[in-house]
Amino acid sequence: MCGIVGWVNLKEDLSEKRKIMEEMTNTLVNRGPDAFGLYNSANALFGHRRLIVVDPEGGGQPMTRMIEDREYTMVYNGELYNTEEVRKKLLDLGYQFMSYSDTEVLLVSYIAWGPDCVDHLNGIYAFGIWDEEERRLFMARDRLGVKPLFYTNKGHNFMFASELKALLAHPMVEPIIDETGIMELFGLGPARPLGSGVFKDVKEIPPAHRLIWDENGCKIQQYWQLESRPHEEDLQTTIAHTRELLVDAIERQLVSDVPVCTFLSGGLDSSAISAIASNAFKRDGKGQLHTYSIDYRDNDIYFKPSEFQPNSDKMWIKKMTEFLGSQHHDIIIDTPQLVDALEDAVKARDLPGMADVDSSLYLFCKEVRENATVALSGECADEIFGGYPWFRRPQDIHANTFPWSKSVKERKMMLGSSYNHLPLEEYVASQYEDTLKQVPALSGESKEVHRMREISYLNLKWFMITLLNRKDRMSMANGLEVRVPFADHRIVEYAWNIPIEMKYTGDREKGLLRQALAGILPQEVIDRKKSPYPKTHNPGYLKAVQRKMKMILQDPTSPILQIVDKHRMWDIVNSGGASFDKPWFGQLMTGPQLIAYSIQMNQWMKAYNVRFK
Repeated sequence: MCGIVGWVNLKEDLSEKRKIMEEMTNTLVNRGPDAFGLYNSANALFGHRRLIVVDPEGGGQPMTRMIEDREYTMVYNGELYNTEEVRKKLLDLGYQFMSYSDTEVLLVSYIAWGPDCVDHLNGIYAFGIWDEEERRLFMARDRLGVKPLFYTNKGHNFMFASELKALLAHPMVEPIIDETGIMELFGLGPARPLGSGVFKDVKEIPPAHRLIWDENGCKIQQYWQLESRPHEEDLQTTIAHTRELLVDAIERQLVSDVPVCTFLSGGLDSSAISAIASNAFKRDGKGQLHTYSIDYRDNDIYFKPSEFQPNSDKMWIKKMTEFLGSQHHDIIIDTPQLVDALEDAVKARDLPGMADVDSSLYLFCKEVRENATVALSGECADEIFGGYPWFRRPQDIHANTFPWSKSVKERKMMLGSSYNHLPLEEYVASQYEDTLKQVPALSGESKEVHRMREISYLNLKWFMITLLNRKDRMSMANGLEVRVPFADHRIVEYAWNIPIEMKYTGDREKGLLRQALAGILPQEVIDRKKSPYPKTHNPGYLKAVQRKMKMILQDPTSPILQIVDKHRMWDIVNSGGASFDKPWFGQLMTGPQLIAYSIQMNQWMKAYNVRFK
């Protein structure tokens, strides 16, 4: 994994702008702490920060290849999981290779197939390729949006980067938020519409899209989308097929020249990944798998079971580590750390995020990075196989908005007098309705079946992307590459057409996935009720964020006071968030997290010198 930056201008000579490119590239040093590289030509500048995972000698970037006197240069962030299959196809076409890196395979695949190269790839990627002869820039982002890729067009200048901070380091890009950006932050945050960079004139290539920029302008095109068709396999065949796809996806993602570990919560998803990885390690003589888990100081004292979080992870982690025989590492986060790291998380994301859900992951990844460079994590299983409560609760299924964020009216009440005229509710409704229009329908399916398709699509395009953004930024801010096997596009394509009643086999959330893991996991782990990402239950956390937010509200120079209703914010803080009577975002962002989100908003505005227009 790496950080990439590019600047193209077809009208002016950029060869003397190297210093700007160096500064932009070095904002991404945490994404790529191992190496730095620049490409410099008259019309294109590329920068690269490298985290070395595969082929230390042969995978350096920017990478340039000459084919019949034509020069192609690429910067790339990601991993290909079918490198050898693609390499074989290219060898059969007569191409030769000078390394065993996936970087060279990706670049040669573009030389061979042009923009259609993405059709041959299985992996997570964001990359840019400059064709010197044609004076053309090609960029693409992976199908599920695991890796980020932002861009902006300023006159004749086209700039792109892995993270917003790199674009903001360019003197032409200003940290301005317009009214649409405010509605995104308050109406949808921490989610973002696909393609949005929040800052004015900044966009992100949506998942499964490719872009060409040349003298004819900018053209962006979707190259992959879900297709709805009848699912014709019976239950037992579906279980076996799911198992086969999952095992293959996990084993593909173990390829690395540096240590690989897994995140383990004792839940179904992380346990499945850890078990399959452990089996592969033993089979291939790779030794003992290292597993890592997160917990909070004194959580065993304050934890209280709820419908959403019925039990804590500690006992289940112990069961799994004994079952796996893994070398396990418990990482314990204390409340002061969690609060202090809110700002670190903002700077990692370049935006207000998921509060302590972000900062805890940031601290966790920081500790994991002490011993490992690559980790596998269980994100995306809930969105793909129906693990969340809103797949089953009628009030969520029939909510005429995003089921994890039904607090739009309450969100608008937080805006101050300068911005409470904004059509926040209408804006959120339009984003919701526009998404539903994109859902691929199947002829003849009932209204009820189509509605569950809509719920699945909303999860894939909104909730899952938000979690993937979180995982990428918090891990890469610490130079840790985290892979997400459930986001293999073959799994997503297959599961998309499995009927919801089959996914809920045995009347259990993710019932199909549970049956697919029979024989891989202990039965008691398979039967464990879903429990979400662990958060602190220590009442000291609420008190700490209350104190911090009160200080912000008492300081007349606090930038957040430009946009919020101060009296409403005092009410939220004094009540511990109870006066905001709905979750802010999913079940993990409730009262304390809303206060922490507001703290992050202020920290972000101050750190990035955000201006509103």
